[in-house]
Amino acid sequence: MEYRKLGTLDLEVSVVTFGAWAAGGWMWGGTERKDAVEAIRASYDLGVTSIDTAPIYGQGTSEEIVGEAIKGLPRDKVQILTKYGMRWDLNKGELAMKSKDNNGNDIDVHKYAGRDSIIKECEDSLRRLGTDYIDLYQIHWPDVTTPIEETMEAVAQLIKEGKVRQAGVCNYDVAQMQEAEKYVKLASNQVPYSMVKRDIEADVVPYCLENNKAILAYSPLERGLLTGKMKPGYTFSEGDHRANIYFFNDENLKRTDDFLQKIKPLADEKKATLAQLVIRWTIEQAGITIALVGARNADQATQNAKAINIKLSQDEISFITDELNKLELVKP
Repeated sequence: MEYRKLGTLDLEVSVVTFGAWAAGGWMWGGTERKDAVEAIRASYDLGVTSIDTAPIYGQGTSEEIVGEAIKGLPRDKVQILTKYGMRWDLNKGELAMKSKDNNGNDIDVHKYAGRDSIIKECEDSLRRLGTDYIDLYQIHWPDVTTPIEETMEAVAQLIKEGKVRQAGVCNYDVAQMQEAEKYVKLASNQVPYSMVKRDIEADVVPYCLENNKAILAYSPLERGLLTGKMKPGYTFSEGDHRANIYFFNDENLKRTDDFLQKIKPLADEKKATLAQLVIRWTIEQAGITIALVGARNADQATQNAKAINIKLSQDEISFITDELNKLELVKP
């Protein structure tokens, strides 16, 4: 495994990081707890020491699974990345979505990052994770109802108390990062980035490169789209959010598969899967520090971790990018 520092700070994370959204089951059609725990442990055995989770993933379930998976491991050899600011149990802030929990009950999810809420969320996360500190604490989504100053000063206080090591943000634009930086030293910005979603290259990437901020790329496989396993006619299970996303309509599945078939000979040459090739390409892109990759079981986790073993020359990276630039997806 390879490891990289988050920005200029002393926190090192595995370049392939375990993304625990799917492990929590919420919006993914449920979860098998035993499989999820085994997936995290299989990743760790291959050097994936960093795990990204959040309270909203299964309304605490994902964090509990992470806590169970790391129990007994040396705490200083594991990096826990979790979040705050998405409340399903508090009617404050901006309504983000109406959803259902893992039991099928209706819930309202709010973006809220007020000071007292953050303090409570941190204590709840520490309890579920079974630890006394969080390595990277990230606001999950911008909260337009709370001043960034109030939010970041609360996190700075948690750092001072030793409950949090480093502060990060998710889904922030450059202006929001600049404002947050006035009140706390930011290590990173976690944003969506994949072969078919590269808009951050225009502004966030240049800013982070110039200011030594790490970029944590989430959904690098675009929620399974880039694995090569989805063909036109693919059927999602009940409760799977992907069923209503334009990436997964039949025409885009066909166009994506056509692109993947063009780069498959390179994957075959490397004795790699398409997903592994995509992950390696992603972490080779300018400004991308790590790729957050989810897994539902130990086999998937093992395959993801082994993506690090692939080596790509600059010519091979350029070949993939040139083919990718010819791909045009149909947008709504």
